[in-house]
Amino acid sequence: MAKHAAPRTQYRWWIPAAVVASAAALVLMILVIDRGEDDGTSPTADNAGPAPEAVVTEVADPEQSDLGEDESADESDPMSDGPVDAPVKLVVFSDYQCPYCASWSQDTLPTMLDYVDSGDLRIEWREVNVFGSASEQAAKAAYAAALQNKHWEFHEALFADGKPRSPDELTPEALTEVADDIGLDTSRFSTDMNSEETAQAVQDNAEMGTDLGAFSTPTFILDGQPYVGAQPTDVFVDAVETAQKGQH
Repeated sequence: MAKHAAPRTQYRWWIPAAVVASAAALVLMILVIDRGEDDGTSPTADNAGPAPEAVVTEVADPEQSDLGEDESADESDPMSDGPVDAPVKLVVFSDYQCPYCASWSQDTLPTMLDYVDSGDLRIEWREVNVFGSASEQAAKAAYAAALQNKHWEFHEALFADGKPRSPDELTPEALTEVADDIGLDTSRFSTDMNSEETAQAVQDNAEMGTDLGAFSTPTFILDGQPYVGAQPTDVFVDAVETAQKGQH
């Protein structure tokens, strides 16, 4: 299987912005807690203000936003869906123990797949496995399912009802049961899940995410624009529609 080209180091330009945003959020949280302790109150549901809107990481220099044109596009990549030459590309960095990845997959992924079906979007899925060994095992299983053209079916089963499975539900035995439930050839699935080729592919995908600074999940790159966190569906729809207009 052809390996993905290593991401260019210039992609790291957005990491400081994400770090600063995270630090600012932490400082704000500490200030809120301290204030609650000082006045004898706590930020409960009764006295808390409206929840802040999700923050989208903005591109500081549009001339650097070429992330959507990297060499990762590979027509034979089983973890990708949509034409290689689709006008818009969405790279998703996820983890099978991440609750926000699960909720995004339930709420927003179906809408994105509609764009895939119309030929307007290509999705490249990358498991970064920041939650540890159970996530890596699930990533190998998902890759094995993708080799039988059942990536999305397997993905949906692992994130059923918009929730991730517990680690003891991500063992090889439990994952093989999922494969059987969705009609995979379990003998081939087991062989592929435990193969060196699958392990290397999963490692390559994870390294792509960490090289880009995707240390939290979910993280997205849509048309070269980074987005951090499970943004609302409208954010992605607007971004895809805007990117499509820019192609004409």
